[in-house]
Amino acid sequence: MINPVAILYEVVLRRDVMRSPIPLKHILLVLDEIDLLNDPRGLEQFRRFVQWCHELNIDTISAYISVIRAGMKKEEQGAARDRLSRELQDVLRDLTATLTIYGARTGAEAVATEATTYFHESSTNGRQIIISLGFTGRSELTNAARELAEQVKAGKLEPDEINEQLIESELLFKSEPDLVIRSGSTHLMDFLIWQSVYTEFYFTDMNWVNFRKIDLLRAVRDFQLRERRFGR
Repeated sequence: MINPVAILYEVVLRRDVMRSPIPLKHILLVLDEIDLLNDPRGLEQFRRFVQWCHELNIDTISAYISVIRAGMKKEEQGAARDRLSRELQDVLRDLTATLTIYGARTGAEAVATEATTYFHESSTNGRQIIISLGFTGRSELTNAARELAEQVKAGKLEPDEINEQLIESELLFKSEPDLVIRSGSTHLMDFLIWQSVYTEFYFTDMNWVNFRKIDLLRAVRDFQLRERRFGR
């Protein structure tokens, strides 16, 4: 049965969020693979989340999906990555956005840096969906350090020339998220650890398959009410 009070509250909350002068352009969602694969509603919920973000003019949606659980073998992790890649492509297929998936292939850690990009429409309106299947921030920084070390070894770069800008140029993920949402847990992964230094974090104990548009609106409003200091 539809609750008219809940509907009215959602309408008012959305109005307040859309009136705010504080822009929110990039959301990072942190999930576990069981959130998406253990319940048939999980993947469809991800699709709805992306659509809700687009309705709020949030053009970049990133997601870190952990594929590591206690006792899980590497072959099982690889199988989970491959299954997630296939099913996410399918459930997001008709959205107007560019979808990039990292870590979709099995094998050594270095393979996880490869990405597959899918252009779902000829015009994406600048919308991006960026998904990391278990490729962590530590791995990203390690790869950046290796690349810079190779440049030093080849004589293309002096050690004292290495600075923040050079490190950032070697990172796979260039965009800094405004807000990180972690649903159903207080455990946060290390994805985008460099890029999220000034990011705001929002934790909710709401189980992922029960996450509602109103929960997203609350997270966005909470972000808008915070005083962002950017390290100052």
